[in-house]
Amino acid sequence: MRLLHTSDWHVGRTFHGADTVDALLGVLRELAAIVRRQRIDVVLVAGDIYDSAMPAGRHVDALTLALAEIRAAGAAIVLSSGNHDSAARLGANAGFARAGGLHLSTKALEPESWRIELADEHGPVQVYALPYLEPVALRAALPEAGIANQADAVRWAMDAVRASRLEHTGRAVVLAHCFAAGVAEPEDDAPRDITAGGLDVVPLTHLDGVDYVALGHIHSRQELSPSVRYSGAPLHYSFRERSPLRGGWLVDLDADGLAEVAWVELPVPRSLTTIEGELDALLSDPEHDGTEQDWLRVRLTDRLRPVDAMRRLKERWPHAAEVQWIGGEDAPTLDLHARLARRSEAEVVGDFLVHVRAGVGANEAEAALVRDAVARAAAVEAGL
Repeated sequence: MRLLHTSDWHVGRTFHGADTVDALLGVLRELAAIVRRQRIDVVLVAGDIYDSAMPAGRHVDALTLALAEIRAAGAAIVLSSGNHDSAARLGANAGFARAGGLHLSTKALEPESWRIELADEHGPVQVYALPYLEPVALRAALPEAGIANQADAVRWAMDAVRASRLEHTGRAVVLAHCFAAGVAEPEDDAPRDITAGGLDVVPLTHLDGVDYVALGHIHSRQELSPSVRYSGAPLHYSFRERSPLRGGWLVDLDADGLAEVAWVELPVPRSLTTIEGELDALLSDPEHDGTEQDWLRVRLTDRLRPVDAMRRLKERWPHAAEVQWIGGEDAPTLDLHARLARRSEAEVVGDFLVHVRAGVGANEAEAALVRDAVARAAAVEAGL
């Protein structure tokens, strides 16, 4: 059996305010084409199908279209809910969907609903699609299970999977949406549950007992072991995502279990580029030719914060998305406490005007107004 492991589609998510639905549909159409070319039997999506618990109508339509194209290409589909999804909404009409080859797993408290039995020429394949396991909800419903955090939740779920394996034989694959031990640290924007001891990390030993574990939650690909991996998201959704590549893992199962795993690339509609320098120099620098259609993050090193930097950058880079002013070596200090220790209120206001006006301070009339306003405020505070 040949499976394609994907995750974190986040239908409806924006990139710094820019709509991504059309770009995502284009990538998922290529995914359907890969299903045909590679003769993939099953597409796995390990959580965060939507970006919102209440997706807009056009986002529901976009997902429906993408799933229909993948089914038409010949693959069954297994989706599990993630922390961004509304499990109830995503799982609506799951029984009817299953009849059409779309398997939706959204019921965290019903382990028997996670199992989807598929088959190939070697016999059955048990796919256990774990929905996102919210520790608070599980703890309230299962006080006897001792669930304090995400690691405990996954332990409880995998105990149920291993018990099911005693009854349902064959090879086994698990989908899970969590933060697992061994992820390269930490330049990624996946949300993480914070506990008193730090990140709520799931030990890899909790995931033992199956042939392959398809993880979601991290937006860049990761290989934690030969049989435990993150595929990452099909689009870049943040400059913090570690890998420039987008794609999925092609997982081959033979009669004995996991045979081979290979990376399959998906197209990147718009690359991520970070540049650094002074604004005027960047706008004319030929070194950046060819990056004009990228998503752009800019770190400005001008001594003073440039005025209207984003508008000027967009004249060359229409998809400039983020600007940070980091200043040069001789940039004025922005240590507020140090300034206040040495400056009067009127001088602090004057410094602010110099800062926001790119070096142009208050004129005589404005300085007089500032001094008058400061004096009035001091009188009010003194009760005069």
